[in-house]
Amino acid sequence: MTKEGREPRDVALEHLYAHESLAQDSALPAGRAGKIIAGVLAGLEGFDEAIEDVSERWSVARMPLVDRNVLRIAVYELHNEPDTPAAVIVSEAVRLAQTYSTERSASFVNGVLATLAKTIRGE
Repeated sequence: MTKEGREPRDVALEHLYAHESLAQDSALPAGRAGKIIAGVLAGLEGFDEAIEDVSERWSVARMPLVDRNVLRIAVYELHNEPDTPAAVIVSEAVRLAQTYSTERSASFVNGVLATLAKTIRGE
């Protein structure tokens, strides 16, 4: 948890949402949240390609803003946090989708990430 008592993934999602929806660039938070945000922004193009490869008939641009950023965070973690089990990453992404988006989004995120986890991690 961060100093404010919020999970780093939640902080990262809020920052990425503001970055994309408001074109608002602010200083990255310290710690794990800042690392996630920097990693997502650095790998954005490749992450979006990976997401589009497995999401049938959905371009990243058509996805709800929250959903695409939840997916990007999870893809970053799948690639860069090998000590975190894929199941935990997927579960946390589904939690973020349920908290910040819709119930249908949670199912969509779960399906996309289940496929990506197999592709990225072989799980």
